[in-house]
Amino acid sequence: MPPTQATPTKDQLLTMYRKMYLVRRFEERAGQQYGLRKIAGFCHLYIGQEAVAVGAVEAARPDDYMIAAYREHGHALARGADAGMVMAELFGRDAGYCKGKGGSMHIIDLEHYFYGGYGIVGGQIPLATGMGWKSKYCNEDRVTLCFFGEAAANQGSFHESLNMASKWKLPVIYICENNRYGMGTAIDRVAAVPEIARRASAYAMRGEQMDGMDVLAVYEAMTDAIDYARKGKGPVLMEALTYRFRGHSMADPATYRQRAEVEEEMKRDPILKLREYLVKKKIAKEEDLTAIDEEVKKEVDEAVAFADASPEPALEEIWRDILVEEGEEDVKPRERVLGKKVESWPETPPPDLKVTWEVEPRQPAKKAG
Repeated sequence: MPPTQATPTKDQLLTMYRKMYLVRRFEERAGQQYGLRKIAGFCHLYIGQEAVAVGAVEAARPDDYMIAAYREHGHALARGADAGMVMAELFGRDAGYCKGKGGSMHIIDLEHYFYGGYGIVGGQIPLATGMGWKSKYCNEDRVTLCFFGEAAANQGSFHESLNMASKWKLPVIYICENNRYGMGTAIDRVAAVPEIARRASAYAMRGEQMDGMDVLAVYEAMTDAIDYARKGKGPVLMEALTYRFRGHSMADPATYRQRAEVEEEMKRDPILKLREYLVKKKIAKEEDLTAIDEEVKKEVDEAVAFADASPEPALEEIWRDILVEEGEEDVKPRERVLGKKVESWPETPPPDLKVTWEVEPRQPAKKAG
């Protein structure tokens, strides 16, 4: 069968495998470093959910906007963030993307159009809606990917945002990563409509579920959804049915789940599923994938060593970055830390921008009597 828009090439398949294994290995080491007290505060691991971020990123364009919640290490890495700088951010070091000030929940990488993780449940959803509004207002050919958990779908901002996005046909893909538990509470216990995708019908917008444990299913569904939004047909609510293999955070022993349930879900490991597919279809040999595994392990080991060797932020840094400092409007993290030339960066709309989007005119109010 010849490749179609939703049929990934061999290079894409191997890239997805590598990215998923990178996220998995990174998160395992992050958990280890947390136990060694190298990482403090909150730390939410993405183990088990790798297929969602990786499949969605591979379906999008590099210059599409992306924003996530607080479980965002995997999203940043899938988007192309430097593993050493992400780990340094978790360590609270100056070499991190946010100079150690953001920590685990607030990583941002504008070079790759990743607008960060947000600690407020659902706080990124209205921001993503605004990003979609900006794309339409400025005539940009861009789509915004917004990731959030199923618990955020019960926040008022979720409903307000979907209503606005549908009314204005904004190019936003709302991706609900339904891992079935909001902290320790099962979604069935708190939601009258636990099937999140069904809620799209209330806002006259498209909504559908996808298998979040299968990166190929995510890639196919997201390719179609992104194409739909990019053509100006409006937003899409995608519900990825997934499962986290660890607790809500490093402080969560997850005793609210039965061990048998977790063991059963781990049989659906998205990385093993893709690995078996690649070997079965003769796309790659076991030794090829093992070589990728070893390469990734080395990269993550180097990321940990880089973070550990990075200096603590200087005391005076506590007063910086509250406002944009003069001359630092476009300071690019990888140039600051690694000295690497950054070519890609979100542009500022020109002052003579000609807006072609016509918002519906207001109708004059009828006079009483």
